[in-house]
Amino acid sequence: MKRAILMMMVASAMLTTMADDAVSRFLPKDQRNAISEVTFSDGDDGVKRAIGWVGTAAQRDSIVRFMPGVNVDSLRVLELEMPADKRWAQVKVAVASLRCEPRHGGEMATQTVMGTPVRVLQQQGEWLRVQLPDEYIAWIPESSISFTTPEALASWRGAKRVIVTAIATWMMGVPRGDEPVSDLVMGCMLEVKDNGGDWLRVATPDGREGYVAREAVTSMREWASQSFNASQIERTARKMMGAGYLWGGTSTKVTDCSGLVKVCYLGNGIILHRDASQQAKNGELVTDWHDARLGDLLFFGNAKTGRVTHVGIYLRDGLYIHCSGQVKINSLDPESDKYLYSPLSIRRVAGRVGTTGITAAARHPWLF
Repeated sequence: MKRAILMMMVASAMLTTMADDAVSRFLPKDQRNAISEVTFSDGDDGVKRAIGWVGTAAQRDSIVRFMPGVNVDSLRVLELEMPADKRWAQVKVAVASLRCEPRHGGEMATQTVMGTPVRVLQQQGEWLRVQLPDEYIAWIPESSISFTTPEALASWRGAKRVIVTAIATWMMGVPRGDEPVSDLVMGCMLEVKDNGGDWLRVATPDGREGYVAREAVTSMREWASQSFNASQIERTARKMMGAGYLWGGTSTKVTDCSGLVKVCYLGNGIILHRDASQQAKNGELVTDWHDARLGDLLFFGNAKTGRVTHVGIYLRDGLYIHCSGQVKINSLDPESDKYLYSPLSIRRVAGRVGTTGITAAARHPWLF
C-alpha cells in the first residue's frame, strides 16, 4: 500500500515537472508568437487535466506528445472554433496594420503586405486574431483580408506568382494607365494571369485584376531561391533613407527599427522574427563590434538590465543604418561625429538561415 502511494506521489511529481516544462515550451508567457491560457489540475480519478485554451491544434498536440497521460479533452483550441471556411485568409491590401487589441485605437503591433497568408485564430466583431508567417500574433480588421481555404491556398502556392521587389509601385487598370487598382510595396505577392510584354496581368487575393510593370516584380521562385546577400540587404536599407518612423511599421511605406530589419531581410528572401527583443536571441553571437560584418544586426538598450529596445544593420567601418526618428546612418565609434549608441549585443544571420527565428522563405510551407 505504501509503495503504491509512493509511486502515485512520484508519478504526480513527474507530471508536475513535465507540466512546468510544457508551459515554458509550448505555452510561453510571452504570447507574441503563441497564445494560451492553460492550467493543470488533478481530477478525482487521479488523471491530470489541461484546462483552458490554446491558439492552435499544434500547441494542443505538443502537450499530448510531451506529457503522455495528461487529458486534453477539456482544452479549447481557438483556431478549431472558427468556421472551417474562415480559418485561413490572405491580406488583400498593399499594407495591413495589425493591433495589439481588437480596436482601431489599439496599439499597433505590426504590419503585413498583400498576398501574405494568415492563420485565423479568433474573431471579435470586425476584428480577427491572426498568426503571420513569422509566427507573430495580432488583430487585423476583416476589411484587410480575404478568407480562403487550405485547398485554395495550395492552388495559389502552385500558381505562377510574382513578388514586388521595387520599394513601391502601382497595379494599374491598364498598362501604363493612370487609374490604379491598388498601390503596392515591396513584398506584395500577386498571381500572374498573363506574363507577356513589359506589363504583367496579375490578380490580388480578392480577385481584382490589373497590370504591374515587369521591372517592379520578380518571380516568387527566383526571389525565394536567393543566397544570403548582405549587399542586397544594404541596398534595400539605403533605398529607404529618410523614411519616417512609425511604431509597429513593417513595410517600405514606414517602419520602426525592427520593421526596417525585417523588410530588408525579406527582400533577400529571409523571414525574421518581428521584434528587436526576439531578433536579439537568434543567429550567431558576435562579441566585438570591430568584428562585425555587413548585414550583422546590432542591438541596443539598457546596459544595466540588458533589455533590448532598438536594432540596426551594420554596414562597414563602424557605420550602421537604422530607423530612429527616420532611417539614417550613424556610427559605433565614440570618436566619430556620427556616433549614436553602443550596442548591447551583435548577432550574425549569415550562415544561420534555417535556425530559430531565421527562416528561408523557400522553406516556409505557407508560401511554397
